[in-house]
Amino acid sequence: MTSMPRPSIGDLQSAHWYKATASGGEGGCLEVSHDFPGWVAIRDNEDPDNPPFVVTAHVWRCFMDGAHKGEFDAPVAP
Repeated sequence: MTSMPRPSIGDLQSAHWYKATASGGEGGCLEVSHDFPGWVAIRDNEDPDNPPFVVTAHVWRCFMDGAHKGEFDAPVAP
């Protein structure tokens, strides 16, 4: 667990957000901010009024590890 306080909604308003190039600038993707030590913020760029979701950096690393390994891929229909 991180010792740094969870970023507030006000903190997140000034965050630098990054999105995948696969979105092609047309929206339809998640954006991520690593501006807050010990935390990662995630937001849906199609729903900017919805507050970002904030997780610890450890949770983010575990998620990314699983994503890289294909653990969250949709099951293939028989």
